[in-house]
Amino acid sequence: MTNPEQNKTDRPGTGQAGTARRAFLRGALGAGVAGVAVGAGAGAGVARAGRGDAGPVVEAVVPFHGVHQAGITTPAQPHAMHVSFDVLAANRAELADLFRTLTDRAHFLTAGGTPPDPGISGPPTDSGVLGPTVPADRLTVTVGVGASLFDERYGLAKRKPAGLTRMVTFPNDHLDPAESHGDLSVQLCADNRDTVVHALRDLARHTRGAMQVRWRYEGFSSPPRPAGTPRNLMGFKDGTSNLDVNDAAVMDKLVWLPPATDQPWAEGGSYQVVRRIRMLVEFWDRVSINEQENMFGRRRDTGAPLDGNDEHDVPNFAADPVGAAIPLTSHIRRANPRTPDSDGSRILRRPYNYDRGVDNVGNLDMGLVFVCYQQDLQRQFETIQKRLADEPLVDYIQPVGGGYFLILPGVRDSADHLGRGLLA
Repeated sequence: MTNPEQNKTDRPGTGQAGTARRAFLRGALGAGVAGVAVGAGAGAGVARAGRGDAGPVVEAVVPFHGVHQAGITTPAQPHAMHVSFDVLAANRAELADLFRTLTDRAHFLTAGGTPPDPGISGPPTDSGVLGPTVPADRLTVTVGVGASLFDERYGLAKRKPAGLTRMVTFPNDHLDPAESHGDLSVQLCADNRDTVVHALRDLARHTRGAMQVRWRYEGFSSPPRPAGTPRNLMGFKDGTSNLDVNDAAVMDKLVWLPPATDQPWAEGGSYQVVRRIRMLVEFWDRVSINEQENMFGRRRDTGAPLDGNDEHDVPNFAADPVGAAIPLTSHIRRANPRTPDSDGSRILRRPYNYDRGVDNVGNLDMGLVFVCYQQDLQRQFETIQKRLADEPLVDYIQPVGGGYFLILPGVRDSADHLGRGLLA
């Protein structure tokens, strides 16, 4: 893990270290522009060599430009990586260079294309792990900023939205400080794992000296089994009653920051929560199905609420005031009581499963990279967390890290870049 104290000598913008860093950023920015030109020319119709006898594969491109960043309402890709960075840029000008570089690299990577030829003597402009041509692979790159970016380093204190804070430690949390918070968040999602890994390496290469990884979580989304919503590693469907991303009115009400926000530059952004929640699966797997279902409030096989028959049946809490069918302590009942007061606290979930092998005493280290988006952290996510305090599931889960971030507004066109409004 990165220790910010160890990087203090890297932050000043004077002397050889600062000069070298600025030169590197200028070089990275130039390489990014060249790469984007190639990638944009490839467009959505890029075809790459087929695998075996399967024929050519047309790579799907998620549009990069727009009012909002991709990766929030985009249908969830099977693979994801959530990375928090400490920003090392020495001053505001270098921070602006960093955001421009991130924009250019994200544009190229999400469009796909052939990296520039460095010539005979130059180092390769790409790692090559995806072959000579970078496929788009439905990659999305979603960038956000944390509360710590608004400290004294870049003169941004007056531009910090009132709702952006460090992630709160809730009852039952077991947060590791080295695995929490951060100046900047990057979410990478794609159809294949190597695409996500390639994108992280590319961004790290082009921004070296300006930002450094603090923590990262790699996750995967399981295919629906046998149908419907994907399952988490406790065996239950995860996200059955999620928000409808195609309902613009719901998105404007619950996900996107409105024009009336206290910081107009943030309009069109969204607050992101990332939390690694470890599941104590060795203990969970010894619990009876009946007890597991009572803790969730749903059937494990179908995903239906305990008072229903189908996954998408709406639980009727009003007809069950004492919890005879669905216990009052169940997860679905506490997370969303389905009352007029709780309607405004709903969130857009975009979670991924994770498996990090074993811990230092031989226990399986797996669980959920919980990710959600909302318009107001306090009104939505934190309100839900307070309702979930001491729910029965806390004996089998341990939130261990993550952070709050404000996802920046989208890059509207080729003249725009990430963070432009923030730094204006």
